[in-house]
Amino acid sequence: MSQVPDLNTLFQSAQADGVLSNASMQALHVIDIGAQIQAGLGTPVDDVMVSEVVLVTIMPDDSGSIRFAGNGAVVRAGHNTVLDTLAMSPQHDQILVHNRYLNGAVLYPYCPVDQAIRMDQHNYDPNLGTPLYDQTLVLLATVLAKAQAFIDNGVPVRTVSLIITDGADAHSRRSVREVKGVVEDMLRTEDHIIAAMGINDGQTDFKRVFREMGVRDQWILTPGNSQNEIRKAFQLFSQSVLRASQSAHNLNSWGGFGP
Repeated sequence: MSQVPDLNTLFQSAQADGVLSNASMQALHVIDIGAQIQAGLGTPVDDVMVSEVVLVTIMPDDSGSIRFAGNGAVVRAGHNTVLDTLAMSPQHDQILVHNRYLNGAVLYPYCPVDQAIRMDQHNYDPNLGTPLYDQTLVLLATVLAKAQAFIDNGVPVRTVSLIITDGADAHSRRSVREVKGVVEDMLRTEDHIIAAMGINDGQTDFKRVFREMGVRDQWILTPGNSQNEIRKAFQLFSQSVLRASQSAHNLNSWGGFGP
């Protein structure tokens, strides 16, 4: 049986590698979020027999406003499109995927694409709130811990993460400053892409929301509230993940979303 990774050791290793600042280490202090991070780690590093790995991490919004706007079906379909695209990649055996909903429920921890669970009406019922900052920190901590586990085993890693919301943060205990610090630390390594999709709610300036979280402009998607626009945004993300799986290095040298 594979040993459960020690998160403190992984984060200390990331700090020693120059990935995490002291402020980010404090933000990711694992006493309160350790169990949530562990829930997403999934497939043990020793079970992945490839020379390099791409971690694809998706956080779909499961707040009630998604349902009220009639967007539940298109979010499910968008996520499933990402899985379909990755399954067709020649590098699909190097890709691990993880889906954690915005309110913390893990649909599946990191696993091969062919083991990922498709979103459907039974496992996705958007009716909760929008703890955007709290759960973004949990998500990014999970990405960092999983990536560091591979790095410590000598396996090169690149990561692509997508945060999806149709509203600004509500009720988080953690601050946007903490999120921004972790995002900026990760982006400095050039091995991570952190993308965000803000589905138009008629009032939120998503470019401002995501900029304040540290996400770079070229990785911000702001589709309108039509199913066609949301579908296209997911397709753009899918193509970017495909490129990441085929890229040799330096993910952030790209121009962002686009051809």
